[in-house]
Formats: sequence, structure tokens, C-alpha cells
Amino acid sequence: MRARIVIGGVLVSIGILSVGVESAVVHRDAVSAAGGTGTSDAGGTAGGTESGTGSGTGTGTGTGTGTGSSSTSGALKDGTYTGTAAATQFGNVQVQVTVAGGKITDVTPLQLTDRDGRSVQISAQAAPVLRQEALSAQSAEIDTVSGATYTSEGYLQSLQSALDQAR
Repeated sequence: MRARIVIGGVLVSIGILSVGVESAVVHRDAVSAAGGTGTSDAGGTAGGTESGTGSGTGTGTGTGTGTGSSSTSGALKDGTYTGTAAATQFGNVQVQVTVAGGKITDVTPLQLTDRDGRSVQISAQAAPVLRQEALSAQSAEIDTVSGATYTSEGYLQSLQSALDQAR
């Protein structure tokens, strides 16, 4: 009987934690969409191989209109662009971007983290997710993949470098 109570308490705690995290993400996204000020932290661990935090801030006017420059402004020139190799503690990450009709049509990883077998595995799982997010967002302004923080940050850095060339 006592074991059921403890397990029930743990499950309730997990449910509350899940709702709290989801609320924080929704709040952050709502604040960013409204042009307000917000910060976000993204990080995670995967078998102890990759962990870390990333943060970003956005500012806006009181009317909800954002101010400042955005990496999505300006049309992209058609072509294939290779981003700079981003050095991470688990190896370099470099991507190539193809633009057609002013839109990102493909993102190909040229280098992914490869310090050890676990880094290779994490990169192999994260790369398709990052590619799809970049294609959907049509920019480098996408979230990192949980558990693949270093790979994600290197990918986004190289992606932004390639997109800067396409402007």
C-alpha cells in the first residue's frame, strides 16, 4: 500500500512538472510573438555526451510590434551556399544550404559532431529534425534539439552563415 502511495506521488509530481514546462514554453512563445521581452533556455543531456544552455532575448514596442533586425528579412538569392564550420567541443558542424525561388529548399550537413560514437549517434538523430525545422521556418531562427545542444548550436551557427551569404 505504501509503495502505491509513493508511486502515485511521483506520477503526480511528473505531471505537474510537465504542465509547468509546457506553460513556460507557451508563455515564452507568446511573449516573443507579441514582440515583448523574453528569454529562453534550451538544454539537455543525452548520456552525458552533450549538455548546455542557450539563451536569447527579444525586444519589442508596447504595441507588440518588434523592433530591430531579423535574419529572415530580405530575399534570398538562388544558389548553393556553404556555411562556415562551427567548432564545438564534440567536433565541427557545417551545413550547405540550397535556395531556389528565394526559398530554402534543402539543408545538407557537410560535417557533424564526431568526437566519439555517442556524438555521431546524437548528430545523426538531430540533423533531420534541424533540417525540417529550418525548411519550415525558412530561417536559422529555430529551437535546438533537446539532448543535442552542441550539435544544434553549431548547426544553427553554420546555417546562419550560409543564409548571410544568400542575402
